[in-house]
Amino acid sequence: MKVIAALHEPDLGSALLGPAFRAEVAASGATRLQVNLDDDAVAAAMRFGPDRPITAVISVWGDAVTPVVDVLRRLDGSTDAWLVDEREPLVPPAVADGVRADALANIAFLRRPAALTREAWLADWLDRHTQVAIDTQGTFGYVQNPVLEALTPDAPAVAGIVEELFPMAAMSDHHAFYGSDGDEDEFQRRFAVLMDSCERFGASQGLDLVPTSRYTFMLA
Repeated sequence: MKVIAALHEPDLGSALLGPAFRAEVAASGATRLQVNLDDDAVAAAMRFGPDRPITAVISVWGDAVTPVVDVLRRLDGSTDAWLVDEREPLVPPAVADGVRADALANIAFLRRPAALTREAWLADWLDRHTQVAIDTQGTFGYVQNPVLEALTPDAPAVAGIVEELFPMAAMSDHHAFYGSDGDEDEFQRRFAVLMDSCERFGASQGLDLVPTSRYTFMLA
């Protein structure tokens, strides 16, 4: 199973990347850890979302849920956590443990519009929109996480969490972001197609976007 958590406290980077945190997460039964930080490396990137900024996103894989959430909430009492499913339409490149991926890793928290049932929303996002997103952006990693249930009492009503890896140049170059190779007409076409697709399943509103640096660790 996979748990994703949003943390809000500032200056957690050193603790989250440190061996003591990894040891505690491993002791909770986790086998794999991913740390995404909104840090100086992505300071120039676009971000928008919750009234209380998300400073880090933690992903944990393992057989137990409650112990992992307890570990995170001891570090940041305002942690929001969700149990998720996982799909990897574009598997991110492998990187050595603790090495920053050479990427702008954008994480978006998606809401489901009230007009759509969960089944219809998931079908539109996972089955129709996926290829549109891949075809219209310069991504080289794309991970979808449909939310199964909230694991903390005040967690926002998030329906899905998506992580997209872009070249670092995408922070300042819209052609790098959209993969349009300097062609302004192609950029405009891709942008219009993507925005129309996002509108169809409600991703154009109620969206939190967190730019991050991405680190992964195998724990077992």
